[in-house]
Amino acid sequence: MAQQTLERSSGKLAQSAQKLQGSTARIEDSADRRTQLAADRTVLAAERTYGAWVRTGLIALASGLGAKAGLAGVVPEWMIVANGSVLVLFSAFCFGAAVWRQLNPGPPPPVPDTPRIHPAILVGVNGFLALVSVAALFGIWFGRTGGH
Repeated sequence: MAQQTLERSSGKLAQSAQKLQGSTARIEDSADRRTQLAADRTVLAAERTYGAWVRTGLIALASGLGAKAGLAGVVPEWMIVANGSVLVLFSAFCFGAAVWRQLNPGPPPPVPDTPRIHPAILVGVNGFLALVSVAALFGIWFGRTGGH
């Protein structure tokens, strides 16, 4: 009788251990999947941040050029040039910061499923936008504004 009880108890213990192993594997798979999804969200959030920097830079560039056209005849020329210069320089800063933030995200996250934007594309596009900003700056400095 004691032997049968011991065998039954041993069988229950073995079943319990198998259930525990299966449960542990599911929890680990679930945690790995959550980690993977968090890594994907991190990549997408970094791209939204990149987009915000570029959008801010484009708005600053347009505002700097618009200041030259919109303020002509309203304020002195030196004020138009200063205002436009600051806005256009800020746009160039934003384009550089966008690349820097995208390429240097901080501590390395887990490897995501989502592909990242290739660094050459980032540097190429934002380098071109920074050149446009420099050209606009020269246009503001050496073009006529029509101000006083």
